[in-house]
Amino acid sequence: MSNFIVSARKYRPQRFEDVVGQQHVAGTLKNALATDHVAHAFLFTGPRGVGKTTCARILAKILNCENRTKDYEACNECSSCKSFNENASFNIIELDAASNNSVEHIRALIEQVRFQPQQGKYKVFIIDEVHMLSQAAFNAFLKTLEEPPPYAIFILATTEKHKIIPTILSRCQVFDFRRITVGDMVLHLKSICSMEHIEAEEDALHIIGQKADGALRDALSIFDRITSFSGKKIRYEDVIENLNVLDYDYYFQMTDALLAEDAPAILNLFDQILRKGFEPDVFVNGLSEHLRNILVCKDEATLALLEVGESLRERYRKQAAMTPAAFLLTALNISNDCDVNFKMARHKRLHVEMALLKMCYINRAVKAAQAPAVEKKTPDGTVDGGKSSPKPETRNQQPESPAQGNAQPLSRTEMIELASGLRQGVKKAETISLRLDAYEEAVAVEEAEKAALESRLSLENAQSEWKAYAESLESKLVRLALSNAELRLSDKMLTAVVASNTDRSHLQSELMRLLDTLRSRLHDPHLKIQILVDESKAQELQPQAPKRPLTAKEKLDNMKTVNPLVDDLLKKFDLRLDE
Repeated sequence: MSNFIVSARKYRPQRFEDVVGQQHVAGTLKNALATDHVAHAFLFTGPRGVGKTTCARILAKILNCENRTKDYEACNECSSCKSFNENASFNIIELDAASNNSVEHIRALIEQVRFQPQQGKYKVFIIDEVHMLSQAAFNAFLKTLEEPPPYAIFILATTEKHKIIPTILSRCQVFDFRRITVGDMVLHLKSICSMEHIEAEEDALHIIGQKADGALRDALSIFDRITSFSGKKIRYEDVIENLNVLDYDYYFQMTDALLAEDAPAILNLFDQILRKGFEPDVFVNGLSEHLRNILVCKDEATLALLEVGESLRERYRKQAAMTPAAFLLTALNISNDCDVNFKMARHKRLHVEMALLKMCYINRAVKAAQAPAVEKKTPDGTVDGGKSSPKPETRNQQPESPAQGNAQPLSRTEMIELASGLRQGVKKAETISLRLDAYEEAVAVEEAEKAALESRLSLENAQSEWKAYAESLESKLVRLALSNAELRLSDKMLTAVVASNTDRSHLQSELMRLLDTLRSRLHDPHLKIQILVDESKAQELQPQAPKRPLTAKEKLDNMKTVNPLVDDLLKKFDLRLDE
């Protein structure tokens, strides 16, 4: 079986001075030991992998050390320290609350508190992941935690302080552990590399520190994984390949293309990134981080916020020197909006490409928005500050060729609109007012149109439009009712006289659409329609009675004259007259 021990265990700190990034906790505990003001209960809280359990074990080891050093560290030579190093100490009891969280486990622990330590001065109980204890277990533990024997000390550790009940928190001294910075991780990894005789590039160690996200234990696990892949030489290329991290060079190239307004290069570079297997949202987040790093390089006061190696730091400085701050702020705003709306976008690739193309024209849009308005003199000698619109083009006016003047691909109005869009539509483009002569011309045209739209309401025109509307209908019954109606006009009232209530109901069903059509075509919005029933009109529509009796064929012909639907009825049911 292999004798390999992971770095997180092999290089676990044995002294407070070896603890990485938690000097505030180590210093406070050492001062408490120096003044003999050691509390009976401690709570160590903070993110994972930052040294909570490690500091608890170091404190427990020092409390029972028989020959403490001058700086209040364990001697590692006495019998208590040796038994602790060999995991054979009976005075230090560890309990994993994640798997021992019931009230029975706490009662068993309380029973052990009753017995004094066999060797040494203190009996130390370390409870890890204490937030996993049940409510009953917490209640059973309260009294012992408040008034323990003088030889009992409790050290609780948790990553979720908010899950611990307030009565437990009030009985402990709480120490908040910090996330480990990338710089501290890099220094610690360098010391391990020197002890393991491993050659590592600084940029590679920075990538490991950034990937660990504040947890030193994660950084050491990644370090072991990289050494298994690379051996005794850790290169930057091997780290980004093994951790699936996008190379910094892509972000520098993308920023250069954005500043050069080279849209084809931007799209091709983004396509190359996607072909390497990276998701679009990963690239957007990486680009945002890159733009943020450039922004902090703009000022020496914020340069310390840049957590990269020295070679990359110099490259960031050079790109920051030629990147305007307005571009960075606007690009960060666009990338943030892209990231927020990414999940809702159906076409993910197009969503990111549109954001990149917006960034491409930031500099041009900002310059257009900041450019002062050109002053022009009006014919009366006054100065036009650019608020009035240019004189409208005439038909004979020829468009200016690209060779004349300094023609731009985008007009000033388009660039202002683009800048306004980049600012999330907070400021709309100023509405351009017509000049006096153009206004007068528009008024004249409007008056001419009004004159052409004067009411053409008359009985003759109403009958013509009524007939045209009737012919456009699909329903034969409604069409027949409109055709048989007699129209009369009095002022704005158009009266339709029909022969029966059936015809009236047909007209009522079509009245609103008919009225809107006649008002539009006769140019009279005040037109009204009323329907009257005159039963005497039905006799006029009936054919005159013949002097002799009608034949069956003549009766059928008369029925067809009165109602054309009779013919459709005969065809539908295949009816014929008996000869």
